[in-house]
Amino acid sequence: MNIRLSSRAGAPAGGHNEGVERAFDSFLRAYPEYIGTRALDALRASEYRRLDEQQHVYLDYTGGSLYADTQIRAHAALLGKHVLGNPHSASLTSSAMTALVEQTRRAVLAWFGAEADYTAVFTQNATAALKHVGESYPFGPGGHYLLTVDNHNSVNGIREFASASGATVTYAPLTTPELRIDRARLSALLGAAARPPAPRLFAFPAQSNFSGVKHPLDLVDEAHAHGWDVLLDAAAFVPSNRLDLGRVRPEFVTLSFYKMFGYPTGVGCLLVRRRALETLRRPWFAGGTVNFASVQARRHILAPGEAGFEDGTLNYLAIPAVEIGLRHLAAVGLETIQTRVRCLTGWLLAELLDLRHSNGRHMVRIYGPVTTSDRGGTVTMNLYDPDGHLLDYRRVEQLATEQRISLRTGCFCNPGAGEAAEGLSEDDIAAALEQNPDMTLPRFLLIITHRDGKSAGAIRVSLGITSNFADVYRFVRFVAGLRDQTRLALGEVTFDIESCRVIRDGS
Repeated sequence: MNIRLSSRAGAPAGGHNEGVERAFDSFLRAYPEYIGTRALDALRASEYRRLDEQQHVYLDYTGGSLYADTQIRAHAALLGKHVLGNPHSASLTSSAMTALVEQTRRAVLAWFGAEADYTAVFTQNATAALKHVGESYPFGPGGHYLLTVDNHNSVNGIREFASASGATVTYAPLTTPELRIDRARLSALLGAAARPPAPRLFAFPAQSNFSGVKHPLDLVDEAHAHGWDVLLDAAAFVPSNRLDLGRVRPEFVTLSFYKMFGYPTGVGCLLVRRRALETLRRPWFAGGTVNFASVQARRHILAPGEAGFEDGTLNYLAIPAVEIGLRHLAAVGLETIQTRVRCLTGWLLAELLDLRHSNGRHMVRIYGPVTTSDRGGTVTMNLYDPDGHLLDYRRVEQLATEQRISLRTGCFCNPGAGEAAEGLSEDDIAAALEQNPDMTLPRFLLIITHRDGKSAGAIRVSLGITSNFADVYRFVRFVAGLRDQTRLALGEVTFDIESCRVIRDGS
């Protein structure tokens, strides 16, 4: 199928034109506000034209956004204009580089409305920012690390620092099937700690990288009211949503810039409230982080502020590209991106849920909300054959690749949300590990599917700045092409989508 952009506000044109046009007209009747995002079609044609020139459908914006041509040209022009050196000096080239780094730092703080109360620490990525918090937060006996089941593994990993320091670790559960935070249970956990408390940290994502759920940001104030510090993972949220840290004020915010605007990679950020920064205790020091260090006296004095956390030499030549990316997002408009993503997500969800095999069975199971209420453009699913057998998502990804569709499969570094979605229990995990202690996700998938008919992974598509109707239309037609497919089934077990119940063959 050859589908490309036409001038009609992102309408696909080309092969099977009549059916495509009918679908697009129906889409516009349901989402007339999409017309107001037509500037993104011109942007795609000029700045991201490589997508349509290569007939590529990119559906992995939660994995990483795409960069615009002008971002690369502007960064190259900046590098070509200046002579820049390692910023850890007072030389001419070092001073010039330092000025650009600090200019970018101010731009980041301004973007998030954080100038008055926050410090911006540049890191390699969001994971490095989270590790700063984990290894430096003053966990200890009587302390507590509370986190939601829906979290990235880099947030889960902080539990190792907490446990090693004698703090309690607790997970707050999700509701099913929408995979939202169980607010009543969380409120009980937040309010249960005795006073006066040891340091307590509550961590949650502003938006799930698994289900697309936008978790309520007023949890920050609720946690503060009970004496908790808050760590907000904003990586999946900020590419298409405004985060105003003048209104929502967690102690720690982590993000990666490539998820916002594609380039540069290798630069993330920890936004930390200044009073919270003073409570962190680094377990080591490195080049660039100290004002004084002695071998003979075995003493060191950590540099104040962000300098004490920016280990070694920053990716200094890439950092100015962050400000270029922020200017690009500002010119496009987050509200425009958000509107487009919401419209396309709504249509995609409805179309996928409407797909059925010839025998009437649903083809697709969506994990998380099936409407656009309080959710972003991340849609995670599994596909099933006419008998209800789970299709191997790895084979589905291979077939999508053959159609020049880029999506993502696996657990997306968020095992908690996947376990909640499939109803996997601690006993399920323990039994699988007992069967094979050298566990990997593919091995676990085979074990859990053959034994219980459950999945340990899924298919994820996600929308972003350059997504258009042609993209979601092609993906829906791709999935529809698997109607009555039986050769991709993974196990001889049946999952009834209507009742959300596993039915073994012959039962």
